[in-house]
Amino acid sequence: MSNCRHVRRQQSDDFRCKRCKMMVGPVVYGGHNRNHCPFCLWSRHVDGRVPGDRASTCGSMMMPIGVFVRPKGEHTIVHRCLGCEFERHNRIAADDFFDRVLALPPVAARGLVPAASTRREPAA
Repeated sequence: MSNCRHVRRQQSDDFRCKRCKMMVGPVVYGGHNRNHCPFCLWSRHVDGRVPGDRASTCGSMMMPIGVFVRPKGEHTIVHRCLGCEFERHNRIAADDFFDRVLALPPVAARGLVPAASTRREPAA
């Protein structure tokens, strides 16, 4: 048995993004735990099966690979772990850079019927 203890961080702790190095604070509106950087949209694989549990032992970076819109119009980012290839759907937060969310490629959500795309088309 290992003598290492997993120290659970408080969900509202500030942190420095490992990708873009920006300081990230708690969610101001639209969620209970911060699971990705609002500036670059990258995440870390810190949660296990339950969002917010901080139970993962992987800890690798999670790349935003796409976005889909839930039936009620809520944008959701899909992240893929670069270490173990685990995928997680994350709701956007009110302070996310929405232009970066819209720049992600649209993806189909498993088990959901994607709403009509709200992505802006390039000007002709």
